[in-house]
Order: sequence, then C-alpha cells, then structure tokens
Amino acid sequence: MVAAHREGDVGALVEINCETDFVTKNDSFLAFTQAVAEGIVKNNPADVEAIGAMPLSQDGFGPTVEDVRKGLIGKIGENMSVRRFKRFAGSQLASYLHGTRIGVVVEFEGDEAAAKDVAMHVAAMKPVSLTSADVPAELVAKERSVAAAKAAEDAAKAQAEGKPVQSAEIVAKRIDGGVQKYLKEVSLYNQSFVKNDKQTVEQMLKEKATTVKSFTLYVVGEGIEKKVDDFAAEVAAQIAAAKAA
Repeated sequence: MVAAHREGDVGALVEINCETDFVTKNDSFLAFTQAVAEGIVKNNPADVEAIGAMPLSQDGFGPTVEDVRKGLIGKIGENMSVRRFKRFAGSQLASYLHGTRIGVVVEFEGDEAAAKDVAMHVAAMKPVSLTSADVPAELVAKERSVAAAKAAEDAAKAQAEGKPVQSAEIVAKRIDGGVQKYLKEVSLYNQSFVKNDKQTVEQMLKEKATTVKSFTLYVVGEGIEKKVDDFAAEVAAQIAAAKAA
C-alpha cells in the first residue's frame, strides 16, 4: 500500500509491499505503513535501509521499524517490505491518496486547492513528466521507434497494393507529428484538466496563479516483477525467535 504524511512543508510518500490484498486490510499492517510515513518525516532517513533503524514500537514489537516489521511478519504470517519512499521539504505540499494503491505528492507555489486538484489529476491521468521537455529521452526514443515502424508498415502495405508510397519527407513529418502528440498526452501541463477538459492543466494553474514545481506518483507494485521468495524460511525463523524469547 501507499501512505502519505505531511507536517507543514515537510512530507513523505512511501510504498510498503505485502503478498496478498487480504493483508492490506489488516489493521496492524495499515498502522505500520502510516507509522513509517510519519517516521520518514520526523527522522529523514538516507535510504530504505536506514528506515529499518528508525524508532518504532507497535503491537508489542520494537524498538525499531525493522523489529516491528519482523514481528508483524511472524504475527500475520506474510512477508512485507518497505519498497521505496520520497521525503519532501521546503515547498508548499499537496497530496492525494486514491485508496491505498495510488499516492501523489505535489510541490507547488500558490493556491492549495488548485494543487490538490492537480494531485487528483495526476492520480487519474498518470503523466510521466511536468512538461514535454521533461519527458525522459528513452520514452521519446521508444515512441519515435513505434511511429517509424508504423510508417514502414504503411509504406509496405501501400506498395503491395500498388498505391503511391509517401515521400521520405512526408513520412518524417508524420513520425514527428506522432511524437509531438505523444509528448502532449504524457506531460502534465499539456494534458486536458480532468475537471474541465476545455482547458489544459497549465491554463487552469495560470488562472489560479499557481505553479507546480514537481509531482511524485506512486502506484502500488508498478515495475515489480513477481518472483518466488523463500518466505517459508523467513517465517519459520521469526516463529523460532519468538518461541526462544
């Protein structure tokens, strides 16, 4: 699940993974995830490994986050791990959680309500960058490759059917047009605003005298390749440790 926490201009977004949807509804797991988000704000850990050393006591386990994590693994019977986090400081912050599976934090200057709307927009439309110029080069290259392959396919089909084949110049313009269309579709400022598709996000923000400096979007499990771990051994070790205590 994804959790967020904010105290003034300091905030955190964190994703903690378990193995089944059933556990995401477990009160202890929910409390643990929220406590980790709060701890990130307070303790400013350097990385995921440092989160384990943060102070935490819960459900009779502690005194660190890692101790609580191990204790809950033994109690619930399912593996769980802190996957990723981001801490924010020094900017106005707005956040939005869509259930426990999508979380967004926006750093902004201006109107908080407008920034909150942007956070909701990001959760719904999932832009990859703030502006067209910020779209990662590898994504642009991939889109250009797809457009070029489509153009080549169209040319081969036209030739097979005895129809005129477009010139290289026209094909190049088609490919560039496809790439430009893609850039507008995936960059936040160029997207149609979800609450009013007659204007772009950039136009809405201009009306509200608001600037979005950055956004962070977490979708649970995004980019994870499912794999089989030797979880039984870890649970057995936790149970043995509990009995020894």
